[in-house]
Amino acid sequence: MSGFVGALSEAWAELRHHKLRVLLSLVGIAVSVAAIAAVLALGDYMRQSQVEQSDRYGGREATISVSAGRLDGSSMDWKAMDAAVQAAASRFGIAHVTRRADQLSTTASAQTVDYVRPVTVRLADPEYALIHRTELFAGRWFDAADAHWLAPPIVLSQPLWQALGAPSLGAHPTVDLVGPLAGTYRVVGVTPSQWQGDTEKAITLLPGTYLAHTENLAPGDSLTWELWVGPDHVNAIGPELAAQLRAAVGTDVQVSVTRSDWATRPETQQSAQIFELTTGLIAGLVLLLGGLGLVNIQLVAMRQRIREIGVRRSFGATSARIFTTVLFENVVATAFAGIAGIALAIIVLRILFSLDVLPPLQDVPPFPLRAALIALAAAVGIGAIAGFLPALAAVRAKVIDALRI
Repeated sequence: MSGFVGALSEAWAELRHHKLRVLLSLVGIAVSVAAIAAVLALGDYMRQSQVEQSDRYGGREATISVSAGRLDGSSMDWKAMDAAVQAAASRFGIAHVTRRADQLSTTASAQTVDYVRPVTVRLADPEYALIHRTELFAGRWFDAADAHWLAPPIVLSQPLWQALGAPSLGAHPTVDLVGPLAGTYRVVGVTPSQWQGDTEKAITLLPGTYLAHTENLAPGDSLTWELWVGPDHVNAIGPELAAQLRAAVGTDVQVSVTRSDWATRPETQQSAQIFELTTGLIAGLVLLLGGLGLVNIQLVAMRQRIREIGVRRSFGATSARIFTTVLFENVVATAFAGIAGIALAIIVLRILFSLDVLPPLQDVPPFPLRAALIALAAAVGIGAIAGFLPALAAVRAKVIDALRI
């Protein structure tokens, strides 16, 4: 143990003595390690971005989707079906449940600044925004207290909001609907356009608001229930939930219980694995180039230090001590370069986040410990590999020949 500590101490003394050479040789390593750490951190960031994008369509991991329909094609009693789903969710302790209908056949029109425009009608509960990470252009999503308003709340699409003259939501604007949903509604939020050039004028209502006007869904329309149960319980809850719902609604109703979240789609997982493999290969190539540069610099430096090695050998330094000292010089130096590279990667990523260069996320992952540990291990490893050849050259140097130089 004392020999190991002594070799480390001697290696540190040599590094301090050759500060300029060490600095020049480690710049490339520090940059390479920074690249590795940044690539791994960006990999986590991109995976989170992909997860959030998938959540907006299929729901968070793990979301159970429930749909129903009569076998004879007749109209469903949606209120009875809703009561069965809510009761089952309560028994299982599922807190996040939403009803949704993406496009109803019910005709509705909104009075805009110039004329009455037809609008698409959608339904969603307050929990929908949490399950699907709903982004808003302005305002807010529904909350539990909205169901008690005299003027029912409504969320508009951005094209419809602009057609209304883009009123400030701070002034509590309202919109008048005509048709089966006739009434005055208070605008609480605006969803952003889905793509460039999107002109769809749509409204989103609470299902309770819609059913208060129509009593039931129109023929051909349907509700879907989404229950966010989490990945730890979905395998146990899913089959039992399906059995209880089928028992509650009878044999003349077909109930479908499936998972709709991204984790059930293998292509999403394959895409994440491909990205991980690609970034890993890039990081390995960057580190290899930095290691080759370090080997070249250290071999040239060792030729300049050959007299120093001969003097140490003449005073009794063993081959093992010379080998260990030269090897540890590289390991200690690259370890410090690794720490500097990790710090540089963190600073660069924070700058990118502050400048909004990367797409925004709802849950920004912290700098991964995995990235720091892998980058530091890679720095130490490349130091050991790069130090092997110079250490071998130092051991093979003959004392008499070295002293003659």
